[in-house]
Amino acid sequence: MAELPTPETIDAGWLTARLREAGHATATVRGFTKQRIGTGQVGMCVRYTLDVDGGDETTPRSVVGKFASDDPTSRQTGILLKNYIKEVSFYRDLASRLSIRTPRCYYADIVGEGPEFVLLLEDMAPAEQGDQLAGCSPEVAHAAVLELVGLHAPSWKDESLRGPEWLGEPSDTTVQMGRMLYQANLPAFLERYGPRLAPDEVEIIEAVARSKGPPFQLLGDAWSLVHIDYRLDNLLIDETAKPPRVAVVDWQSVALGSPLSDVAYFLGAGLLPEVRRPVEEEIVRAYHVALGEAGIRDYAWERCWQDYRRGTFSGFAVTIIAAVMVQQTERGDDMFVAMASRHARHAIDLGAGELLE
Repeated sequence: MAELPTPETIDAGWLTARLREAGHATATVRGFTKQRIGTGQVGMCVRYTLDVDGGDETTPRSVVGKFASDDPTSRQTGILLKNYIKEVSFYRDLASRLSIRTPRCYYADIVGEGPEFVLLLEDMAPAEQGDQLAGCSPEVAHAAVLELVGLHAPSWKDESLRGPEWLGEPSDTTVQMGRMLYQANLPAFLERYGPRLAPDEVEIIEAVARSKGPPFQLLGDAWSLVHIDYRLDNLLIDETAKPPRVAVVDWQSVALGSPLSDVAYFLGAGLLPEVRRPVEEEIVRAYHVALGEAGIRDYAWERCWQDYRRGTFSGFAVTIIAAVMVQQTERGDDMFVAMASRHARHAIDLGAGELLE
């Protein structure tokens, strides 16, 4: 098997071949410039701005390559959590079955389960990466949550999705592993970030470690593909469009689970609490209506809202585990504090602590 290209070895000939495979038969890449972009901690993204000869107005003038992080700790985390094989497999096997907006994938390959992998993706400019720290407007939140219908509805209780080991259907083993990872990483998380959190936020974060229920659960009777890490840093947003247009990237955690966990995760982390409180029920109701319009009509509103409350805990595991297991950066520290605080405040606001078992 030929070695996969890296950010250092990708050349004009390789890029030309990818464009021609994508249908741009007369395009030739004469040269390019490259720039590292994004804020990913397990993966690394590079924008290639192309000098193209031939082609036509549909031929891309820039593309984005995605590779494993150059940090050894983050790379090992990517292998352990199957982040790399998940994302490559999503673009190869799942994206075409869904209607959620994602970049076009020109190339996807991986050696084993990584860390050697490469994706070559459509550059979604002028859309810009969301800012997890700043949060977003209710209008962007509304658009982002409705975009989730294109992930959840086409995969709703689709039995053909069950079975692939990389996809990560919850099992007794993986549920227990998730709980153990949370418990093992919690002391380090609290030592590093606890002083920056409110006492009641720390209290509910600690309570989750004792939970026999959310967020450590097997599939219920309402499940679909879920993004798991559906947050602003993983969205490309075009606010010049009305309503805003959203495209979704970073499919490194895709799995089967409760659809409302994605909704709650996004609203809990993406909106500042004072912005979220007056609009969240309206946004969740709009999502529920859109599910029905997409053919999911056996999912009552009352059940939807209860699953949403339960879903407030979905962000706890991602935040606490990832905060300790990836490379520490100043922005990463600020992001993990913001996420932990917002997720905890979300669960407290909705009285979701009573759902912990």
